[in-house]
Amino acid sequence: MAVVDTSAGFRYAGKLGNPSAPPTVQRFYFKDTESLYKGDMVNVESGEVDLAATGDTAIIGIAMESKAGTDSTTQIDVIVDPDAVYAVYDANARTVGTLLDLSGSAGAQTVTTSSNGNFVVVANSAADELTQVMITGTAHPLK
Repeated sequence: MAVVDTSAGFRYAGKLGNPSAPPTVQRFYFKDTESLYKGDMVNVESGEVDLAATGDTAIIGIAMESKAGTDSTTQIDVIVDPDAVYAVYDANARTVGTLLDLSGSAGAQTVTTSSNGNFVVVANSAADELTQVMITGTAHPLK
C-alpha cells in the first residue's frame, strides 16, 4: 500500500485532462496583514488576495509559497488556472461529482462536507488516498 501524504494543504495535481501541464502563476498583493502558507487556498478581493474561507465567491487557487505579508505591500505567487486540479488529504472516500467545502485555517486547510459547494471531486478516491478537486465555476472568478 502506498504511503499517503497526510500533511495539510492543497497540492497542484495538473490541469483537468492534462496532469502534466504546468500551472499558470500570477503575483498578487496581500489584502490583509497575515501569513499565508504554501498550499493555502486564496480568495481575490479588489485585486488582492487573502486566505480563502468556505462561502467566498472568488477563490482563485493556491499560494505557491509560505509568506508573512503586509496589506497592499507584500506580493505572493498564486496558481490561477480555472481548470487546475488540486490534491488534498481529507481521510474520506469520495466519488466524482461530489461537492465539498473548504475547511481549516492558514497552513491547515482541507475539504469537508458541502453546504457552499466550493469544490467538485474530479476522481474517485478511497479514504487512504488524496482527494482530487477543482474549484467550482461558482467560486472561481475566471470561470
